[in-house]
Amino acid sequence: MPNLDSDLLRTFLAVAETGSITEGGTRIGRSQSAISLQIARLEQTIGQSVFHRNGRGVVLTDAGKQLFPVARDVTARLDATLRDLTTAPLSGSLRLGIPDDHGRAKLTRIVGNFAQCHPQVQLDVTCSLSPDFPGMLSKGQLDLAVYEVQNPASDEEVIYEDTTHWVMNRHRNLLEQDPLPVALFDRACWWREAAIASLTAAGKPFRLVYSSQSVAGVKAAVEAGVAIGVLAQSSIDRSMTILGEDQGFVPTPSSKLVIGMGAHQDADLVNSMASEIRAAFQHRPAVLA
Repeated sequence: MPNLDSDLLRTFLAVAETGSITEGGTRIGRSQSAISLQIARLEQTIGQSVFHRNGRGVVLTDAGKQLFPVARDVTARLDATLRDLTTAPLSGSLRLGIPDDHGRAKLTRIVGNFAQCHPQVQLDVTCSLSPDFPGMLSKGQLDLAVYEVQNPASDEEVIYEDTTHWVMNRHRNLLEQDPLPVALFDRACWWREAAIASLTAAGKPFRLVYSSQSVAGVKAAVEAGVAIGVLAQSSIDRSMTILGEDQGFVPTPSSKLVIGMGAHQDADLVNSMASEIRAAFQHRPAVLA
């Protein structure tokens, strides 16, 4: 029986998670031709194709979907074993801030993988509104945090970027109402300011009919058809329609998800956690569809 080479599995994961042969090669430092050869070797080993090729990149076949979680688990276990055998175990405590708008699944993956690799580290996790995190970092209340900004500072590492759009319920036309019913965040943050600036620039009178502390709340108002709102592309579903220049709306800025670090922290702990966070947010599940 042929064997599954872990190096081929890593190449497979790089392509699956980026959705592109070229971007997958860039991630692991290999040429497009080298990546193509390795994918061909993998497909020859299992006797099936793992990707469908199209003009936008690649998507997983049924065989690829079956292989994906196994490949991710195997490579993670190999990496964890290598760390355990070659490095001194990490210990101490780490205070982490994670925004509650980015899903429980990512938090579970981050904390679970980190705890498995570093069982002697005590984690103190704050899962709340991300606008609070920069202040908590500067006050020494957090060691590491993930949060959204419009314009990243030089010491903030961008790990994900998402376009934003005005949206409304597909089945209820609110554009005929004057002033426009709008859902906004209920606190001072760049999302709220960007939404108001966009409406002002477009010369659209509006009235605030719904306010929320979270993306989930604004999304609920849009889904219910009571207001229009600004949402990131990743939060938009089929029940909504995007409002653009054809409807008289001006573009809104993209959202950058960043990693921020406190002034005083254990570098080894922070770097290990940062690696888990990058892996969690760089994985794009849409490729699996």
